[in-house]
Amino acid sequence: MKSPFLDRLAPVAVAVILLLHAAVALWAAAQESVTADEILYVTGGYYIDRYGDYRIQPENGVLPQRLHGLAALWTGATTPPLAGNEYWRTSSNLVNSYQFFYETGHDHVPMLQLARTLNTLFSLGAGLLVFLWARHLAGTAAGLVAVTLYAADPHVLAHAALATSDMAAVFLLFASASAFWWQLAAPGWRRTGLSALVFGLACVAKYSAVLLIPVFAVLLLWRIAGERDRLRDWLRRGAGLVALHVLGAVAVIWLCYGFRYSGFSPALPPADHYASAWSEVLPYIGWQGKVVALACQWRLLPEAFLYGYAWVVQSASARAAFLAGDYGIYGWTSFFPLAFAWKSTLALLVGLALALVALARRWLARRALIAADLQRVAPLVVFLAVYAAFSLTSRLNIGHRHLLPIYPLLYIWVGAWVACVQAPPGGRSGLIAALIAVQVMASANVAPHFLAFFNRLAGGPANGYRLLVDSSLDWGQDLPGLRDWLHSPGGRRGDEPVFLSYFGSGEPKYYDIQATRLPFVNGFKFTRPWYEPRPGLYCIGATMLQQVYSGFGGHWTPALEQEYRQLAVLAPAFRDFLTKPEARPALLQLTSAQKWEENWRRYDGLRFARLCAKLRTREPDAMVGYSILVYRVNAAELDEALGRPPSP
Repeated sequence: MKSPFLDRLAPVAVAVILLLHAAVALWAAAQESVTADEILYVTGGYYIDRYGDYRIQPENGVLPQRLHGLAALWTGATTPPLAGNEYWRTSSNLVNSYQFFYETGHDHVPMLQLARTLNTLFSLGAGLLVFLWARHLAGTAAGLVAVTLYAADPHVLAHAALATSDMAAVFLLFASASAFWWQLAAPGWRRTGLSALVFGLACVAKYSAVLLIPVFAVLLLWRIAGERDRLRDWLRRGAGLVALHVLGAVAVIWLCYGFRYSGFSPALPPADHYASAWSEVLPYIGWQGKVVALACQWRLLPEAFLYGYAWVVQSASARAAFLAGDYGIYGWTSFFPLAFAWKSTLALLVGLALALVALARRWLARRALIAADLQRVAPLVVFLAVYAAFSLTSRLNIGHRHLLPIYPLLYIWVGAWVACVQAPPGGRSGLIAALIAVQVMASANVAPHFLAFFNRLAGGPANGYRLLVDSSLDWGQDLPGLRDWLHSPGGRRGDEPVFLSYFGSGEPKYYDIQATRLPFVNGFKFTRPWYEPRPGLYCIGATMLQQVYSGFGGHWTPALEQEYRQLAVLAPAFRDFLTKPEARPALLQLTSAQKWEENWRRYDGLRFARLCAKLRTREPDAMVGYSILVYRVNAAELDEALGRPPSP
């Protein structure tokens, strides 16, 4: 039933809902350190916008990087020394980003927060599309319900204000599928031009835009099937649409890369290659490598774009991952279904179930409505089907965030459910109010740690580290929280030793965290000094605790134990090599300095992996943002964990 009052109120209500959404997302992000990927996006965007150099972050969209780079320019960021810089010459992107964030004297926090603010534009755009779609399907009330549930979702709140490409992909993939269907429904030059433009923007937002190709193909076939008597006309029109979208995408891509083939800026010191040489990428991606090589030869697209695509394909072919105690490099078909079940809010899961029941009753009552209903939601159905098929077969199982593009669609369906549900007087309003209340409470209960949300079916956020890690939980965001915890009444006791194993791209010293560094996922350019584990506080990121990227596979095996025992015999020699210059000449008679360093790192990694295997058997003493687990380890426990004789 239409409500003129509600229709007039809707624009203001949507604006308020989305502005509150952005404000909450930014409030939460302001309490977080730079996440693992953000340091690359902001740094990469700076070099793109200022110098036209595209090498820092080739593997994801140049469009969000350009937006994030504006924040660096507007806050007066400066360039670290590049002449004679080995890390610049070899395109060590993480070290380059570390130098830009921490070694120029420019405080990175204002530019990071501004980049995060700019990134919320993508989430606001997606929220507006959610409202418009739900209103189109079922009226203004449905639109308001859908956008409210979307705006209060903890995962949307977590990523809305992070300077990455995830929300850009959510908005532009959804917008492109919608625009393509819109111009199929009412062909015209303006609509076709807009669709081609949005498709081009999606291509420079994230390489997953390649999934739009099968989406477009299915939608075109769907449209042709509805007008089979005009098959010849549609075939001609389809060929024209394909050509225009290809041309539009190529034009936008060249525009975003400054109409220059080379990804290297002539204004900066030369570099040897991208993150790795072409020869280390193309031979390992099969037929796609041959296509990319041909495109490079003919200069069909900018080199940096082609390299980024090849890099993504190679990276996605195998990647270390963790799933509820299991470890693998080729992924699991069950990863994303389980991630969805564990990390979606109960309001969404219940809302989807109610929507399916309501839709089934509607179709059973009037089967003639099935075809009409599917026609109205064709781009939503097709996009969801294609994206789900891709997710189930993907080997890149590192984060629930890769499911974000389907969430707007699901909230549209939950919102549209209000138009067809059968309920007693007042019952529908009560159900809607309950869903919204449950959704808001889900986010409120975990705030400001939205990234760490797990629902009650999964045991809540405190159980999350046992199920999923990496960007599903631990993306390096909680260094400020660790600092605050260490200074809290229940934190560090006197001069109690603090040991830290951190997963992320932040710098603990920036937050005045004085700790002995255990193995980090990213050592940047720093050597690993000698240290001796002692009783004290062990602060370990969830991803590090599960040993996902250590090379030791998480589980402590007899083979690892044997290697650890063999290297442990050399511990005194490692100590002398690293701390006593006078002992080095004699030790170098035995083997090279490089070999000593390699063996020390291996021993250090094994020692830490053995400690983690022990700590995983008990509950942590505290959790910081649910992503950093704190263990207060006494002498007896430490000796047992490291397999050494008890301390006297």
